[in-house]
Amino acid sequence: MMPRNITIVGAGAVGGLLAGRLAQSGVPVKVLARGAQLEAIRSRGLTLIEDGESTIVHAHATDDPTLLGAQDIVFVCLKGHALVDAAASLAPLIGPHTRIVSVMNGVPWWFLHQFGGACADRRLESVDPGGVVSAALPVAQADGLVVHLAASVREPGVIVRNKGNLLIARAPHDTGDAVQHEIVRLLQDARFDVSLASSIQHEIWAKLWGNMTMNPISVLTGSTADVILDDPLTARLVAEVMREAQAIGAKLGLDMGMSVEQRNAQTRQLGAFKTSMLQDAEAGRPMEIDGIVSAPYELARMSGVPTPYLDMLLGLIRLKGRSTRLYAGGAVG
Repeated sequence: MMPRNITIVGAGAVGGLLAGRLAQSGVPVKVLARGAQLEAIRSRGLTLIEDGESTIVHAHATDDPTLLGAQDIVFVCLKGHALVDAAASLAPLIGPHTRIVSVMNGVPWWFLHQFGGACADRRLESVDPGGVVSAALPVAQADGLVVHLAASVREPGVIVRNKGNLLIARAPHDTGDAVQHEIVRLLQDARFDVSLASSIQHEIWAKLWGNMTMNPISVLTGSTADVILDDPLTARLVAEVMREAQAIGAKLGLDMGMSVEQRNAQTRQLGAFKTSMLQDAEAGRPMEIDGIVSAPYELARMSGVPTPYLDMLLGLIRLKGRSTRLYAGGAVG
C-alpha cells in the first residue's frame, strides 16, 4: 500500500526533480520550500525539462512543517549547512514510524548509526553540531539515497535534468522491510534507474572519494576536473588525499574495490566539468565544506588515521570559504 504522507524537504535541483517525478507518477507528494521557489510552485506548478521536453506538474507546497504533520516518508534534499539551520523546524514532520531519507552530498548525520567498527554510533560534530540534527531527525529512523545524476534550477519552479538518471538505494533487508520496498518501488515508478546496495554507507563513501578532492581543489584553483588531473602536482595531491580516505574507509569497514588510479580514470571520463562546490562559489552560494571535507577529517581523528594531506586541504578550503563569506562552519579541527 502506498504511504499516504510523503514530503520532499527542499525543492532545489534534486529535490524539485524528485518531487516532480513522484507527482507525475501519481503520488500526492508535498513539498517544503521557501522564497521564490515556493511562490513559483504554488502559482505555476513545477516545470520539469528533460530531453528537451517540458512538463508541468502540481504538488502541495508550503514553508510551514506544522501544517503537514507527521509523515510516512520524508526525503531530505537540503544542503548540509541548510539542514543544520532547518533541522529543529522539521520536527513536526517526524513521527515514531517516519522513514527519513537523506538525498544529500557528503557524509550525512546518521552515517555512523550501527556502522563504522570502533566509531559506530558516535555523533559527527561536523554535520550534526551539538546534536541539533539528530534531535529532530532521529538516526534510527534515517536512511539514504546516493544521487548519480545532474540537474539544475533554470529559474524558480523550473527544473532541468541535464544528464544521468541513477539513484542508489539500500537494498531491503528482507520481505519484512516494507517501507524500504515501498521507497524503491516509488522511485522506480517515478522513472529513476534504481540500483540496490547492501551498504548505503559504502556508496556514500565511494561517491565522496572523488568529491572530497575535486570539489575543494576546484574552488582553490578555479579549475575544471580535467585540468586538476592534468597537472602532475595537483594530481599528486588528489591521489594522496584519496589514499588517506582509503585508510579511513578501511577502519570503518569500507573497501572501495578499486585503486585510486581507476577511480580517477572514471573522473576523467566526465571531461571538463565544474564541480558543484565551484559552481556554488562562482554563484556566491554557501559551500558544502563540512559534509564533503570536514566530516572525513573528523572520521580520521575518530579512527586514528593520520591525514596530513586532507588536513591541509581542509585548512585551505575553510580559509577560502571564510574569506569569501561563503562558509561559516568549522566545528572540528
